[in-house]
Amino acid sequence: MDRNVTTADDVLALMDGLFAPAADRWTAGGASWWDDFYADRSKTVPFFVEKPDESLDGYLRQGVITPGRALDLGCGPGRNALHLASLGFDVDAVDLSREAIAWARERAESTGVHGVRFHRGDAFALTAAGAALAGPYDLIHDSGCFHHLPPHRRISYLALLERCLAPGGHFTLTCFAAGEGGMGSELPDAELYRTGGLQGGLAYSPEALRHVFSGLTEIELRRMNDEAPESPLFGKPFLWTAHFRAPTRG
Repeated sequence: MDRNVTTADDVLALMDGLFAPAADRWTAGGASWWDDFYADRSKTVPFFVEKPDESLDGYLRQGVITPGRALDLGCGPGRNALHLASLGFDVDAVDLSREAIAWARERAESTGVHGVRFHRGDAFALTAAGAALAGPYDLIHDSGCFHHLPPHRRISYLALLERCLAPGGHFTLTCFAAGEGGMGSELPDAELYRTGGLQGGLAYSPEALRHVFSGLTEIELRRMNDEAPESPLFGKPFLWTAHFRAPTRG
């Protein structure tokens, strides 16, 4: 008889198990899926390009966000982490995939960009209280991680932000957009548990994002610019880009 659920973490882990193994792309158990995904670097995947998010670059170039300590969640091949480091940030970059981290390190070596520490593993574990990546960070950037979380793991995600984001710190996000021209599943949260899958990622409306991150101050929330292939920046209009700021304390 199994009666070992006694904490909130036990409940979250139990709910993780309600999804089919192939849907698990957010825990350490999902690492092999992402390794397979990143193994073929020749695939036509928009974010395989060596370009930073146009939104993030804009905030930096305009001086809205200034260099400091940064955390890149779901860094993939390191395109945003390396851009941040090239502009003077001290960066910790996290991804589940060994293949993605290896690719990111190769890019760092080939470009001569220093100032990024790449970490392979579960972002929730790596940023736990007392862990090396617990912060505080002046900037937390997420380009494509949040929309792969099941609904109950938003709790873990908000706890990560509360734990790791410095007072007055910046949180920037790129995720699937609901609505015309968007991408991702628009199924209600409850239906996802009935089907046991995330349909490749969850779409969000502006209202949903504002609700989830209501504890932060919204600076900007818009569709991402559609960047041309020759542009030095990454941008696809099926994504939202958002900028929030943590409250100051004291």
